[in-house]
Amino acid sequence: MIDLLKKLTQTDGVSGDEGDIRAVIEKEIKKYCDEISTDAMGNLIAHKKGNGKRVMLAAHMDEIGIIVTFIDDLGFIRFGAVGGLDVKDLVGRRVRFKDGTIGVIGSEDEEFSKKADINKLYIDIGISDTKKIPVQIGDRAAFVGDYTENKTSIISKALDNRVGCYILISALKKIKKNKNDLYFVFTAQEEVGLRGAKTSAYSVNPEYAIAVDVTDTGDTPSAPKMAVKMGNGAAIKVMDRSILCDSTVRNLMCEVSKKNKIPYQLEIMTDGGTDAGAIHLTRAGVKTGGISVPSRYIHSPSEMVAKSDVEACVELAINLVDSF
Repeated sequence: MIDLLKKLTQTDGVSGDEGDIRAVIEKEIKKYCDEISTDAMGNLIAHKKGNGKRVMLAAHMDEIGIIVTFIDDLGFIRFGAVGGLDVKDLVGRRVRFKDGTIGVIGSEDEEFSKKADINKLYIDIGISDTKKIPVQIGDRAAFVGDYTENKTSIISKALDNRVGCYILISALKKIKKNKNDLYFVFTAQEEVGLRGAKTSAYSVNPEYAIAVDVTDTGDTPSAPKMAVKMGNGAAIKVMDRSILCDSTVRNLMCEVSKKNKIPYQLEIMTDGGTDAGAIHLTRAGVKTGGISVPSRYIHSPSEMVAKSDVEACVELAINLVDSF
């Protein structure tokens, strides 16, 4: 788990610029599927052939970040958000551009203290000569957040949703024989509107689908009331703001968990959504569910998950795909 998940989280891939992380995943899985392709949106689609029902498992590759909008005469870089950012917490964070350039986010202190506005923030890369700045308008940067782990937990940037990619990769490697026709899809641009899920689901045209992602928890001080706890097993999605999950799929997931003694909990996330929201509305509709990894501090450089929850999600995915 450690080596692969570290590689996945520390390879940058901001929405719309997923090429590097897609290459890492493709290299990891190409020996374990019958066909592999990349579509026009940048989704990576791995097909493991079977004669049964067509089943799609999806996990998004992209992560939140920033995009350069303006560079002033002193070399300070203005930027916009790519995905959901908590603007008030950005000051002092580091970002990394594709060429490796590191910058620090600063603020117009007096103005920003009055109102947390992204237009009052800038990136300082320590170069004032604009002719020597290796950054241009439209460049994206990911947040810097090292991978660390202990006996029970993992902390890193981009666990949303590289941990979901890890789960799909692990399941694909461990499934030796399959009855159903399986598609493992690593989607693009989830953080900016579930875009890759929409086009890839249209192409795959599945009968059943499972989106694998992270979810909030309710187990930290002053957290909103929520039943999900880190360390209590795989979270089986009931609903979020993008979907009311198909009840037959949800019940099947619970039955598979019980049968295989996989720890699980039920998830209702009232804020946010996943690729499931786009997939279940594709064509005439798709029976869709979700497997979620309980995660603290989502959309920060220090997201946290429990190793036991990740392992439970892998086991659920493996045992679920031929149960439809």
